[in-house]
Amino acid sequence: MDAVSDLSAFSAVMAGICLSAAAGLRVFIPILALGLAGRFELLPVSEQFMWMTSGPVLAVVGLAALMEVGSYYVPLVDNLLDLLATPAALAGGTVIVSSLLPEMNAAAQWGTAAVLGGGTAGVVQGSTVLTRGMSTATTGGLGNPAVSTGETGGSLLAVVLAIFIPIIFGVIVIAAVIWLLVRATGRLRNRNRRQTTPPDRGQQPPPG
Repeated sequence: MDAVSDLSAFSAVMAGICLSAAAGLRVFIPILALGLAGRFELLPVSEQFMWMTSGPVLAVVGLAALMEVGSYYVPLVDNLLDLLATPAALAGGTVIVSSLLPEMNAAAQWGTAAVLGGGTAGVVQGSTVLTRGMSTATTGGLGNPAVSTGETGGSLLAVVLAIFIPIIFGVIVIAAVIWLLVRATGRLRNRNRRQTTPPDRGQQPPPG
């Protein structure tokens, strides 16, 4: 029985990590999905977060999700939203994982949730900011709607996989987050190396 309970708890945490990744793409879609999943007992939302499953909260979050999705198709607003969505994604990922963690003391609960949920959402959100920035720079913003559509679709897909195959998809998400971190670290090192290395002025001939 303990093994089954442990597996259920592990599955819930992995679902939280997956939903946090979805929050890095769209903040309110996975929060809405979590509330619905908790309401229909698809995910074991802890008792202190059961307010997320109430009708009024679901209606407000659903409206916010629609507004968020639509706003990303407005030129210039999408880039501004990235600035606002980054802290929101961090907070959303933290709350999502915290609501699915097994019972523990508050410090451990929120600390773990911040690392697993906030960290995952932050890494994914950072990658979307870079992608949209590159799209804006190379297409003048004309390619941004395609980026926005991909982000929304990715968030919806991640939500479905998080609920129905959380462990398998969780492993994929963790591997992807690690890959994004390694890639970002490599780019940062290369940039710092270029900034600190003096320009090559050619080999000076020995004095005659």
